[in-house]
Amino acid sequence: MHHIRCGAGKPLLLIHGLGGHWQSWHPILADLAATREVIAVDLPGFGQTPKLAGETSIRTLADETAAFLHAHGLDGIDAVGSSMGARLVLELARRGGSVGGVVALNPGGFWQGWERHAFFSSIYLSIRLLRLLRPVLPAVCASPLGRALLLAQFSARPTKLAPDIVTDELCSYVASPAFDELLAQLAYGEEQQGAPRNSIAHPLVIGWGRRDRVCFPRQARRALALFPDAQLHWFDRCGHFPHWDAPAETAQLILSALAGARGLSRARHEDRPERSLGLHLPQSTSR
Repeated sequence: MHHIRCGAGKPLLLIHGLGGHWQSWHPILADLAATREVIAVDLPGFGQTPKLAGETSIRTLADETAAFLHAHGLDGIDAVGSSMGARLVLELARRGGSVGGVVALNPGGFWQGWERHAFFSSIYLSIRLLRLLRPVLPAVCASPLGRALLLAQFSARPTKLAPDIVTDELCSYVASPAFDELLAQLAYGEEQQGAPRNSIAHPLVIGWGRRDRVCFPRQARRALALFPDAQLHWFDRCGHFPHWDAPAETAQLILSALAGARGLSRARHEDRPERSLGLHLPQSTSR
């Protein structure tokens, strides 16, 4: 499994989302590497890691990730995942043994009914559009209007994103040989299992953007129902990628949560069910 290592300190694993690669984490990589040794992987079928010979699914990716960690003496490592990668780190936490503390950012897999079809059809159409645009993607991504049109579903502030990061990410989607199979598996394959209360001893935090148009915010309640040991952090004015829309806040959440910071507490109940739990951390400034 291709990966990069940077920084120094307690190891921290980063797992990208569907179609992404390790470069997806660029907006927060330096902040994390300032105090942790960061290990960012390319999952099988993405980036520079070859596709698996057999099925590509959350189950097989979890198996491969666990084997990678064991082979490198990293069992029990703290882990952060985004989107599909967030579901993957939740699955590893559920299994136990491979990872320690976990932060899952906007995890997929908690949709119901029409949401499942909306997820599949919107991403299916998006990837086909990107493949048609492949020869001109860098030019389109260089334009604020182009970023707004291509990333409206993923970011609450696409025009503010760095063109090179957007180009790298979208080109990675197009190049992935595992994208289509894994998209179908995520939408219609095996459903995510949960972990009973008090079965996960390490810190477990689920972060969710309030403006997520891929995994709708209402799905956070279902994630908490399946993982009752988790705490929930809401990202205001953020879409599906908080580490893009709010990198300073995301890095601070990760470092505080996985350091066992005492400032993390459940918020009081509010009227809207999807706002019933939250972690509230002070805003930080980018380095």
